[in-house]
Amino acid sequence: MNKIIRVEDAHELAFEALRGVGMPEEAAQITARALVAAERDELSSHGLARLPFYLEQALSGKVNPKAQAQVSVRGAVVRVDAQHGLAFPAVSAGLEKAIPLARELGLVAVSIAHSHHFGVAGYHVEQVARQGLLALAFSNAPSAMAPWGGSTPLFGTNPIAFASPRQDAEPVVIDLSLSKVARGKIMLAKKAGTSIPEGWAIDSDGHPTTDPDAALAGSMVPAAEAKGAALALMVELLTAGLTGCHFGYQASSFFDAEGDAPNVAHLMLIIDPPFFGPGYPGHVEALFKAMLAQEGVRLPSERRYAARSNHHTHITLPQSLIVRLEEFGRRQQGQRLRL
Repeated sequence: MNKIIRVEDAHELAFEALRGVGMPEEAAQITARALVAAERDELSSHGLARLPFYLEQALSGKVNPKAQAQVSVRGAVVRVDAQHGLAFPAVSAGLEKAIPLARELGLVAVSIAHSHHFGVAGYHVEQVARQGLLALAFSNAPSAMAPWGGSTPLFGTNPIAFASPRQDAEPVVIDLSLSKVARGKIMLAKKAGTSIPEGWAIDSDGHPTTDPDAALAGSMVPAAEAKGAALALMVELLTAGLTGCHFGYQASSFFDAEGDAPNVAHLMLIIDPPFFGPGYPGHVEALFKAMLAQEGVRLPSERRYAARSNHHTHITLPQSLIVRLEEFGRRQQGQRLRL
């Protein structure tokens, strides 16, 4: 059974649940805001459905709920140690330093180590583009995808995201997983007891499967086959490789409270266009106009913005998820939220 609730109430629900496991107020606000934004964009596989996993891991010690990201700057590199906390506060701390530095230097790299699930990668780059800058983001993740030709997962599904500002319009956001579909969709199918389309995954023997359990025990299929697997390797090197954090095959799951911290990493590049040439906003509008002149063409992220507009005031959540989050919230409040 689903329930329609106000966006503000969803945020409060997530915030109180995070506070209930000991997360500081600012970090809880940042995390709740990102997860509710995913719900508004109809990206529920990376929204509040993830929160019970985060909370259980905070209670087990796999996630450090009291983590305070440590930020240092060397030249054009902003280094963030997430201290095995959730990614959202660490990304926020890194961007707070990186954005003014990018305006000074033209190009800044933000390297985030000892982190956790990156969430909706497009969310992070969109925040940068809204300040007139370009952003490119990479993250590795626990292994879910085999190298091309193999059947044993070594790479994460490793998202890549990019955002560009526009003149008098919403930023263009490109956000993709390097598997054919996000692994979270397999998790949702498993929870719902439904099959998955053929072509999403292979089982542990390397055979195509429509069974979500077999898929989770096997491997996701890379987007664009060998090309997607090569890009996943690239992301592993740019994130875990540069920081000394866990590669996908070394990282523990985002979906259970067992084992040590996942210890994954992220990399963001922040670019200030005027350092590279004059007139970027008007110049790229010519390209967007040429694209949109063709019937049937839309810009990346238009679907996301349409969904967000439809969920400006309310979102729909499973009643069971609301009840579960209320249980965590009562650790902080001592009483049930009134939704």
